[in-house]
Amino acid sequence: MQSRYTPSAMARSAHSSSPLAREAAFVHDVGRLSDGDIARATGAAASTARAWLAGSRAPTGERAERLVELSALVERLTRVMDPSYIAVWLRKPVPALDDDKPLDVIGRGDYRRVARIVSALEESPTT
Repeated sequence: MQSRYTPSAMARSAHSSSPLAREAAFVHDVGRLSDGDIARATGAAASTARAWLAGSRAPTGERAERLVELSALVERLTRVMDPSYIAVWLRKPVPALDDDKPLDVIGRGDYRRVARIVSALEESPTT
């Protein structure tokens, strides 16, 4: 499993004491999600997600909730797939989500639907 504290996330945390800004750095660095992906999953503007990544702002309210949910999923996905594939998987239509894309489902506040799919991935035997 990937550490929450990647070198670039640690460097950013020196500029920001916000745990939520560090969560944004984690999903960006480990999950390889762009500012646009983070924005899509949280309902924020891409410029706002960039500010979170820069450590100059931190999410609040529902956007903070969506970011924490996204971070939890990225952390779990590192256990079942190569981290370089996480961003691809989150952008793809998933049949078990009625062909919705996980980023969009998270953005609508339906984290548990995606979490159930990740649980199934975690439970499936590896070959």
